[in-house]
Amino acid sequence: MITLDLINEDNLSAPDSDKFGLWLNQVAKKLNTTGEICIKIIDTTESQKLNNTYRGKNKPTNVLSFPSEFPDFVESSHLGDLAISAPIVEQEAQAQNKHVIDHWAHLTIHGCLHLLGYDHIEDTEADKMEALEIELLAELGIGNPYG
Repeated sequence: MITLDLINEDNLSAPDSDKFGLWLNQVAKKLNTTGEICIKIIDTTESQKLNNTYRGKNKPTNVLSFPSEFPDFVESSHLGDLAISAPIVEQEAQAQNKHVIDHWAHLTIHGCLHLLGYDHIEDTEADKMEALEIELLAELGIGNPYG
């Protein structure tokens, strides 16, 4: 099970903590993992600042993942933090003709997988990560986001 701390200081349009919990726990169940994740809902300005600071890309993005890094002697179940840009999620969903809630689910699962060590830099890694995302979303009744 993954526990969630949801922060939405600006009251941006976003799913409630029950939805996020459902999606995160779908990942936890499939990968037999537990932990804690903090999700902060952000606007495009904060997304651009974070993306520029941590990835060197001076533009907003949909989701950023910040895996926890603790020394070996520190015990923690905190997997990391996700920053999800509500306006970007809505814009992308509309542009890609997707249900907004389905896109939220996809990006939450995508970010969670990053926190668990999955990546899509190399083609083989991308194929593995995308296949897992498709499978997890299908189990939630959501179609292939890449199709």
